[in-house]
Amino acid sequence: MQSAETVLDVLRERGRRGLPLDELYRQLFNPQLYLLAYGRIYSNKGAMTPGPDAETADGMTMGKIERIIDALRHERYRFKPVRRRYIPKKDGKQRPLGLPSWSDKLLGEVVRLLLEAYYEPQFSDHQSRLSHRTARRGGRLDGDNLVYRR
Repeated sequence: MQSAETVLDVLRERGRRGLPLDELYRQLFNPQLYLLAYGRIYSNKGAMTPGPDAETADGMTMGKIERIIDALRHERYRFKPVRRRYIPKKDGKQRPLGLPSWSDKLLGEVVRLLLEAYYEPQFSDHQSRLSHRTARRGGRLDGDNLVYRR
């Protein structure tokens, strides 16, 4: 198995050159990507909040990662329904909050790492400055300047 950084570097280069993204699903079988994803989300504030199955970041082991990979390999992995909680808003009302299981968070982070590595090089600096809202209001980029039509 290749290291996680090697896989992500190859995907970045393919994205930069505009090459097709082939056999991405197979990359989900690499345990190194799960360890990288675990390191990125373990320190998040909600990492210790249990989801629908009471699983948290502390309970993660290589055995669980291998079970996730095995389920993906045999196309048996199913995302669990999120646990719904309501948290108060400033105006006194409540808003819903969905709490996914830790395994689902981990797999989602691995997918995000793979897709971000491929697609991020394809976006220029200009595209990040022009938001959807700006475009709806008639804004466009003219060189380095944001111009609104009259």
